[in-house]
Amino acid sequence: MADAIFEDPRLAAVYDALDPDRSDLEVYASIAVDELGARSVLDIGCGTGTFALLLADRGIEVIGVDPAEASVDVARGKTGADRVRWHVGETDALPPIAVDAAFMTANVAQVFLGEAAWRGVLEAARERLRPGGTLVLESRRPERQAWLGWTPEATRQLVEVPHEGPVEDWIEVTHVDAADPEGTLVTFVSPTVFHRDGRRVDSVSTLRFRTRAAIERSLAAAGLELVDVRDAPDRPGREWVYLARRPTPAG
Repeated sequence: MADAIFEDPRLAAVYDALDPDRSDLEVYASIAVDELGARSVLDIGCGTGTFALLLADRGIEVIGVDPAEASVDVARGKTGADRVRWHVGETDALPPIAVDAAFMTANVAQVFLGEAAWRGVLEAARERLRPGGTLVLESRRPERQAWLGWTPEATRQLVEVPHEGPVEDWIEVTHVDAADPEGTLVTFVSPTVFHRDGRRVDSVSTLRFRTRAAIERSLAAAGLELVDVRDAPDRPGREWVYLARRPTPAG
């Protein structure tokens, strides 16, 4: 089940307003178009559809999948949404497709906490790539401990949302589990307060910060060939971007 921040209809409706700067997605659109020459893309964890619609604007056939129905409903209501095929559910439940590329942007790769779920989404992505197709994902580097900056003092904001009035939110880390050397688990609460009527919704999330070595092993175990690992342009030194290809059968 998706976190409340994505699944609660009222939270999903203000998600874009509270996080309006998605310039980081331009990098991935360029990878899809200019580097991979992709004509079809699977957007895993598409959320409110910002990346899927960015790709569709560039003439790419896009399939967006996300388990949070409320977020996908927001995506479906956006201009140009009819150019994207939207699916509510997990990647392994998608019908058979063969896309040129699959993407997991933002924190999508880190929401799969257990090894079975992580292996499952990687295998599902591989099965839906055409031979030679590429999976692109990003993941924060655990050694940089990004969560140390996730404090109410550093993250609190008050945003005027057209249909809601003032909306306040912030992030507060509640637990860090570094017992597993291959991936630190970080749990945090994201309260959202709607000042119009005083309603407060607390969304609790956990992310797994896997090491680079662990991710590379996972990709190989899922039958994907690592092509490149590069520094994330929008968060240099803090995040890796992985490109892994579905092998082309010999002959």
